[in-house]
Amino acid sequence: MQIRQAELKPAPIAPFPLPPEVEEIFAAAPSVTFAGTVQELTALATRDAVNGWQEVAYDVPGRGRIVEAAVCRAKNGIVANYLDPYMRRRDPDCMVIGDQRPTDKPRFEERFGGPFEPLRQRTLDWLKTQPLAAFAFHAGRPGKGTDALVVAPDNAGFFALGLALLQGILRPDEIPDDFSPKAVIYVAPPFRHTDFDGRQIVVHRRTSGGHELYSYNLYPGPSAKKGIYGVLLNIGEQEHWLTMHCSTVRLVTPYGNKLVISHEGASGGGKSEMLEHVHRRSDGLLRLGHNLVTHEEITVPLPQACELLPVTDDMALCHPSLDKGRGKLTLMDAENAWFVRCNHLDHYGTDPHLERLCISPPEPLLFLNVQGHPGATCLLWEHTEDAPGVPCPNPRVIIPRNIIPRVVEGPVDVDIRSMGVRTPPCTAERPTYGIIGLFHLLPASLAWLWRLVAPRGHANPSIVETEGMTSEGVGSYWPFATGRRVDQANLLLNQIIETPEVRYVLVPNQHIGTWEVGFMPQWIAREYLARRGGAHFQASQMKPSRCALLGFTPGSIVVEGKTIGSQFFRVEKQPEVGTAAYDAGAEILAAFFRRELEQFLVPDLLPSGRRIIECCLSGGTAADYLSVLDLPLFDPEE
Repeated sequence: MQIRQAELKPAPIAPFPLPPEVEEIFAAAPSVTFAGTVQELTALATRDAVNGWQEVAYDVPGRGRIVEAAVCRAKNGIVANYLDPYMRRRDPDCMVIGDQRPTDKPRFEERFGGPFEPLRQRTLDWLKTQPLAAFAFHAGRPGKGTDALVVAPDNAGFFALGLALLQGILRPDEIPDDFSPKAVIYVAPPFRHTDFDGRQIVVHRRTSGGHELYSYNLYPGPSAKKGIYGVLLNIGEQEHWLTMHCSTVRLVTPYGNKLVISHEGASGGGKSEMLEHVHRRSDGLLRLGHNLVTHEEITVPLPQACELLPVTDDMALCHPSLDKGRGKLTLMDAENAWFVRCNHLDHYGTDPHLERLCISPPEPLLFLNVQGHPGATCLLWEHTEDAPGVPCPNPRVIIPRNIIPRVVEGPVDVDIRSMGVRTPPCTAERPTYGIIGLFHLLPASLAWLWRLVAPRGHANPSIVETEGMTSEGVGSYWPFATGRRVDQANLLLNQIIETPEVRYVLVPNQHIGTWEVGFMPQWIAREYLARRGGAHFQASQMKPSRCALLGFTPGSIVVEGKTIGSQFFRVEKQPEVGTAAYDAGAEILAAFFRRELEQFLVPDLLPSGRRIIECCLSGGTAADYLSVLDLPLFDPEE
């Protein structure tokens, strides 16, 4: 509904108490559209379109009119494209903290040379001059998160739509009597040009009673998605629970066995891909890998894949109220829609299931960085180009959870937690950390260390490029957390200790030594582990990896009668790699771990965590990692 100034006096805009700052903004704004449905925001996204296109533009002092995005209504949803290629991916350095509460993140005054409060007031004053859109939602789930509100300029309806799809939106009749927003997102795009030299910046301002989030850009990754993630992490830090950065899937084998895998990892680590059906060649075979040196290709037959029942796509609530006391990790989805990257879809037929869903969805979707035209069908494989002939590496579609086939409602118990790492090619001439085999079994202590360092990895498509091997940190969600590393590290370790029935595996994507493999390792690993009933191995079935940080390896496996040999598990056996290059790659990994782990050795670290890190820093073996935590890894020998 459209509410104008003249209507404000007789009736409140929102059917719940507003924070004082929001009440002042609404009272002064030329108009406020308080939305209650996704359909209203879908209409708002192109309300002012001319010839089918709506320019999301702002008058910027000293710069004139700047167009942030062009938006149109396609047959299958809203299509939004950013004119600046930099805005098409999340900047990993976008977060700053605008308060004085404990944090290891850069504070606003440290980065920009002055306090946040003057800019905060300018932001609130600017919003008072704008026609606005607003809506209420639950961040997380009712009783497992907080009440929240968004305030944005109404010409950025596509951004509000993305937030409503991802986090939900409450109709006026759904808003409970005790609804009181403790988290507020303020959206003010022009300030990235006036104050931040065009950079993506999101400022978190935590208070004793709430959490304010100031989004100075319109790419939803840092704010509508990861900003809310930061709010949930802050709540969990105070209440001693976690929101994991993972996708989760329940697998049903052709024989009826069931297994739940949660897949963690930095951006680009394969979370979305864990929910995808395995990609096949035209003859039905799986292409395991292509050797970059010899150009040999190895295929694997898989007559029938497991049935996939998706649970979570990126954010999973691990609230203590979900725990069933079985020694397993219980989680549920924290979001209402999934932010799916489709850069791997470069032609029709790559993923028929996803393509079918997005070409003719039962309700409109939101496409980002994908070519679209008014009234036409937006196609996932037609990516926006960053430059002529250079497709954007981060095309996205936001898909409502309720239209995803066979999606699992409610909490599930996790059997295996896998960790994905993007790896470069490794050769004798050019050693790298691309030495991770098809999968490795990790002791719980080592699984914790991998989550502390969470390598961002090779050729990450989701974020602005960075040099060298970098870390996304604790649990791979550190870029979104607002507090201290050690607090998140302790929460992660306690979670692992309290769920002794969970097993941990490490899986690469993109390359295994000289073999280009894409995401096939995690697809094959999930099929294999589901068929054998989980990651339950006897000690005699596993061998320590040559690099201790990689735990244990089976050496080889058999999938549907096809042996996948040692060159895919013990990369040093590849003739194009050899032991010298492998060891050099192992040292790259070890140096990375040493560099990243030193910062956790602070007084507040749990004693067991200190022992694990010291084990790593002293060059511990796989057996050492087994003994440092008294948690099971192997099944008893028969």
